[in-house]
Amino acid sequence: MPTYSEEELVLLLKQQSRDAFTYLYNNYSAVLYGVVRKVVYDEQTAQDVLQEVFVKIWNNIDRFDATKGCIYTWMLNIARNAAIDKLRSKGEIMKGKIQTGEDVVYNIQEQLNTEQQTDTIGLRKLVAELKPEYQAIVNLAYFKGFTLDEISKTLEIPLGTIKTRMRAAMQLLRQNFVK
Repeated sequence: MPTYSEEELVLLLKQQSRDAFTYLYNNYSAVLYGVVRKVVYDEQTAQDVLQEVFVKIWNNIDRFDATKGCIYTWMLNIARNAAIDKLRSKGEIMKGKIQTGEDVVYNIQEQLNTEQQTDTIGLRKLVAELKPEYQAIVNLAYFKGFTLDEISKTLEIPLGTIKTRMRAAMQLLRQNFVK
């Protein structure tokens, strides 16, 4: 199977190359699934969300702007937002509240597997290198699916401070991830 630079991959995806899309799926589906599972505990629902994520990527690749970041970050945001949207839908909220003991044990095991998948890209390591006040915000936002407003209320920190810290944390992560 061929390998592509990010620029080549984006160009081929914009040209609707099925080979490039297959490459994208094979190389990124596990980590995107990990991001989705951090938010959506139900395995079948998470698989459905992952499928929706790849459809969104395929349909919206023309909106990707390389000057704003790398495709990986763009896809992570799509996955995270799709998972949060699914979780907030009325039916999924009720599903999440009704879990049997067996479900809870399974979800804990799956969460550990998901953390290992996410960790293979070094994301957890990069987050762990941030200042503690940045770590807390990034963990709640990207690994727990909290909105900035929810983070503000949870941490009892003004929303403006949360936004400033999140922006600074994202800049640091972007700098360190590109290295």
